[in-house]
Parts: sequence; structure tokens; C-alpha cells
Amino acid sequence: MKLLAIDTATEALSLALLDGEMLHTRHALMPRQHAEQVLPWIDQLLAEADIGREQLDAVAVGRGPGGFTGVRLGVSLAQGIAFGLDRPLFAESSLAALAGQAQASAGQRVLAAIDARMGELYLGAFKIDQAGLPRLIGEEWLAAVDQAELPAEGAWIGVGSGFAAAEGKLSQRWQAGLVRSDSDQYPSAAVIARLAAGRYRAGERPESALVEPAYLRNKVAQTLLERGQPLPRMPAGL
Repeated sequence: MKLLAIDTATEALSLALLDGEMLHTRHALMPRQHAEQVLPWIDQLLAEADIGREQLDAVAVGRGPGGFTGVRLGVSLAQGIAFGLDRPLFAESSLAALAGQAQASAGQRVLAAIDARMGELYLGAFKIDQAGLPRLIGEEWLAAVDQAELPAEGAWIGVGSGFAAAEGKLSQRWQAGLVRSDSDQYPSAAVIARLAAGRYRAGERPESALVEPAYLRNKVAQTLLERGQPLPRMPAGL
């Protein structure tokens, strides 16, 4: 199968193209450059694999949580590609895409934390399965850095920018329950591609290319207009 995966929910622009067992990737930190770079990167990945867009079997996207503009960009772009090609669109958690970066072994538990700004965190608890993929425990949630609690006792591996927020306060508060933490990791489209490919191979075919972004905040980022920020725009050339 051939599957394109996109995640633009955080400061990282992450793309992956799964071609059978071969995985082609692009991943880099580039705040505020996603809209300019995402389409050229997609074209580069497809050219590298010698695959035309019409040869794709499916598209996958990180649905968030993350920055409002980034989440909307990734979801809108993936919807446009999937709809234009009449291909299934798989939506995966950006926190799961982050948990998959924790270098954890099967059976270990991972706490993924993304800095949500304004003193808050996007959080998700995961357990690594036998295939090395993260599986959500319970539900993802939003919490203030000062109030976030470990979801359960025992050993956890922490990953994500949330562990650097507020001068690393989360790592300090959870020190007794953390085996280790890595605040330098961001959601990976390679993980999204593997999660979506598993669903595709299991016979799942989403009936609609419409994806509901996961913001977790009831009032999304205090609204962009209130904060004097421009609304997200689609990259030219879609």
C-alpha cells in the first residue's frame, strides 16, 4: 500500500510516505513556515519514491491537539488531497504521534505532553503494544502545568515539549513516577503512517474525508481574532 501522512500540529513539520515496507520521511522544526513548505515537501517525498499522487491508496493526518493554526492547516490539506483523489482519510492523534517518539519498549507506559501555552498542557497516556505502537489509555486531556497529575501510579516515560514548559516544572513534580523524560521530541508523521496503515490493512475505510480537529480547549486558543492573529491560510497549489 501507499500512504501519505501529515502532521503540522506543533512547531515541527512532519511528513511520511509509506510505500509497502519502505518509509520516506521529512521532519524538521520550522515554526510559522508550515504553509510555505508543506506542499514542496510532499512533492519531494513523492518524487523520491517515484510515486504520483494518484497512486496513493490513503492519506493520514495528525488531528491534534496542538496549535490552532497548525492543526487546521494539516487537517484542511489532508482533507483536500483525500477528497480530490477520492481516497480514505485516517485521522490519528498528534499526542500518539508524539508518544511513538519515546523509544519505549512493548508494555511500557508513555506520558505525552505538548506545551499548550498559557500555562497549560495537552496530555495523553499511552501503552506501547507488541508492534511498538502507542495505544491510548483513557482519554486525552488539557491541564494547567501546576495542576497536572499522573494518570496512575507506577513508572512512566515522559516525552514532548510539555516537559520543558514553565522551566521544566512538570518533570520536577512528577520526578518520582518518571523513568526519564525527553522534551525535545515532536509528533512524527512516521508514527501516524504506521497507525493508519494498520487500520487500512485491517479493512477499515473511513466513509468521509471530513475530520474533526482535536483542540481539547473549549474556547480554541482564546480565538485568533481576540489575540490579533490572522486566520490560517491554505498553501497555494493544492
